[in-house]
Amino acid sequence: MHVMAFSSNLLSEDQLQCSICLDVFTDPVSTPCGHNFCRVCLKECWDSSSRCKCPVCMEEFSKRPELRVNTFISGLAAQFKKSVQVKSSRAPEKHSPKPTKVLCNYCTDEQLEAVKSCLDCGVSYCETHLMPHKTIAKLKKHKLVDPVENLEDYICQKHERPLELFCRDDQTSVCQFCTEGDHKTHSTVPIREEGRRKRTQLQRTQAAVHQMIQNRRRKIEEIKRSVELHKKSSEKEKADSVEVFRALLRCIERSQTELLEVMEEKQKAAERQAEEFIKELEQEITELKRRDTELEQLSHTEDHLHLLQVYPSLCSPPPTKNWTEVRINSHLRVETLRKTMSQLQHALNKEMEMFPEIKLKRIQEYAVDVTLDPVSAHPKLILSDDGKQVTCGDIKQNLPDTPERFDHCVDVLGKEGFSSGRFYYEVQVSGKTKWDLGVTTESSTRKGEITLSPKNGYWTLFLRNQTEYKALGTPSVPLYLKQALQKVGVFVDYDEGLVSFFDVEARSHIYSFTGQSFFEKLYPFFSPCTNYDGKNSAPLIIMPVKHSNRGSFTLIHPLC
Repeated sequence: MHVMAFSSNLLSEDQLQCSICLDVFTDPVSTPCGHNFCRVCLKECWDSSSRCKCPVCMEEFSKRPELRVNTFISGLAAQFKKSVQVKSSRAPEKHSPKPTKVLCNYCTDEQLEAVKSCLDCGVSYCETHLMPHKTIAKLKKHKLVDPVENLEDYICQKHERPLELFCRDDQTSVCQFCTEGDHKTHSTVPIREEGRRKRTQLQRTQAAVHQMIQNRRRKIEEIKRSVELHKKSSEKEKADSVEVFRALLRCIERSQTELLEVMEEKQKAAERQAEEFIKELEQEITELKRRDTELEQLSHTEDHLHLLQVYPSLCSPPPTKNWTEVRINSHLRVETLRKTMSQLQHALNKEMEMFPEIKLKRIQEYAVDVTLDPVSAHPKLILSDDGKQVTCGDIKQNLPDTPERFDHCVDVLGKEGFSSGRFYYEVQVSGKTKWDLGVTTESSTRKGEITLSPKNGYWTLFLRNQTEYKALGTPSVPLYLKQALQKVGVFVDYDEGLVSFFDVEARSHIYSFTGQSFFEKLYPFFSPCTNYDGKNSAPLIIMPVKHSNRGSFTLIHPLC
């Protein structure tokens, strides 16, 4: 008992409030999904609907759960009500003002409090002055009501008679004499009857207002969940983007460092070559100076025989190099820069190609376990025991033609439906020449010929003639793919109205239906199409999603 009292002090009225009647719980019961309601409120809610679902989270139950009063919450609610009553009784008088007293109109000395007001007399009476209305036969017929201060509002100003009737044509209160005059042909009913009718309408209006409040509270929660999902998604996108740009910057910085090193080495090589050229030139200059000295000496000799003997060796050209075409290569740096920039651009292009892979990796985090629903499967379809594979047989099985079952097109749905959030699954389509894949609404037609289009509640891709791919929109969109699809990923963002398809093997985006509006559950949709004499006998297989192991973004520099 102490624990219960302590808990009631900690809990607020909102925590002990039924979300249907918006009042503190009376006989609270709990649904299997963990939400609490008044027993009567939940019963009326379920009685008025063909489906049995939780009014808060909208989880649907295949059969109506057996409801038992939650004694713990019931005790908390009772304790809370008791504490509210105690606080109310202790509250200052100014917080609960008493109604204005109606005084007796007949009292002359000290006016006593009236106990009744007479609509015929237009007067309020205390117990003593009311006695004639209880004893005199004529006065007994007068209309007595609880004492009211503004009696003129209850009396017809034209005939000075009680307003006992209500004119539905003019929507106003009238007296008996009014129905013999201006309101003679109008529809009139007793005030009490119209009051009960209006009270019923008020209750319906109030119930509608309560439902509107509940709808808006659910919408607030939905918006909060959507914002939280967007926040998480945005954080992941920002983290991925930051890592990509860091990788790009590392690549650029590494390219810059390597380019500067190459250019520095080439500069040093040019300087070494220049030093060798200069050394060689200086050696030739020395040799030429020695020759010049010998020629100078010979030009002054008087020994003509000696001149003639040495002349041939001194006058022949010295052994020197032709320096006319010798140059230091100044274009090496420009060519190196051009080559490095070309390699860097190639590396950046390779990294940018990985963005679809990054997006697919993020989407794969919303993978769900999809199982085929035999109740919806066309009688020719053969489902594996685990509900993960479907093929089309040649014989139509003898199955009940239920509203859920496809009766003409060889289609089947997933068991699980989704009415919010995001979900993703992958289907192996290799070896097939024809198939349809996508999602559909819970109420979409399953009988007769079906035109697959968003207008009819189907968002799908198809393959025909082994190489002809299309997105079945309005109109259909041909898809030109670099390679045949082996595995298709299907992603749905219910709240954003997005249905996207991915080539899982190429880790690339195929097509998206955007800007759609979903108002009911969506179910995975599969069609292996007919066999065509065994040419299209391969199954559609729902595959477990293998998340990418790419943990970081590392650029492999072409120069490495």
